[in-house]
Amino acid sequence: NLALALAANDSSKAIGLLDVDVYGPSVPKMMNLKGNPELSQSNLMRPLLNYGIACMSMGFLVEETAPVIWRGLMVMSAIEKLLRQVDWGQLDYLVVDMPPGTGDVQLSVSQNIPISGAVIVSTPQDVALMDAHKGAEMFRKVHVPVLGLVQNMSVFQCPKCKHKTHIFGADGARKLARALGLDVLGDVPLHLNIREASDTGQPIVFSQPESDEAKAYLRIAVEVVRRLPPHPE
Repeated sequence: NLALALAANDSSKAIGLLDVDVYGPSVPKMMNLKGNPELSQSNLMRPLLNYGIACMSMGFLVEETAPVIWRGLMVMSAIEKLLRQVDWGQLDYLVVDMPPGTGDVQLSVSQNIPISGAVIVSTPQDVALMDAHKGAEMFRKVHVPVLGLVQNMSVFQCPKCKHKTHIFGADGARKLARALGLDVLGDVPLHLNIREASDTGQPIVFSQPESDEAKAYLRIAVEVVRRLPPHPE
C-alpha cells in the first residue's frame, strides 16, 4: 500500500516493490501476482508488474506452500540475488518490505545497498514496540536513517455503532517515537476493508482510493518522501 501510495501521489515516479521476507513472502498474494520471472538478455530476472508497480519476491521463486528451510548464509545469498540479479530499470523509489526483527535479512539488505531511510511499523502494544525499538536501534547502528514510525492497527471502529476501540492500546508508537527522538509518520486503522483488500490482491490504495483507509497510506507516503534525503544527481 505504501508503494501504491507513492505512485498515486506522484504519477511521474517509477516505483519498485521488493519483498525480502524470505520465509513468509506476502507480496505475491497482496499484489495478485504469480509465476516465475522471465530472464532478460543479460540473464537478469524481470520483475512482475501489477498496478504499475514492479515487484520481486522470493514467493515468485518457490512453490506457494513450500516452506523455505534455510540457514543464514543461504538467506543472505538469496537476498543478494533479489537485489543484484533483477532488472529493475530506472526506479525513483524501491520500497523494501522486510520481515520483523533484526536478523540476517535486515543486515544483508543494509550492507548490500545504500538505503535512503527505514520506516518502522508497529502495532501500539508494548510487546510489539519492544521489537520496533530494537529495529530502530539496529538501523541506527548500521547507519541507515530512520525516517519515523507508523502505528499500524491503531484503532478499531465498530461498523455498526461507530464506537472506537484501541484494541492494542493507544499511542504506544507515539511514546516510543518520543523516546527515540523520531516522528510518527501516520496511523493505519484496524479495518476489515484493509484486510479483505490485501487478501484478495486488490490493495486498498488501488481498489478504494477515496476511502479513509487509503488516505491514511497516502498521508504516510507524503511524510516518507518529505523526510528522504535529497537524491544526488
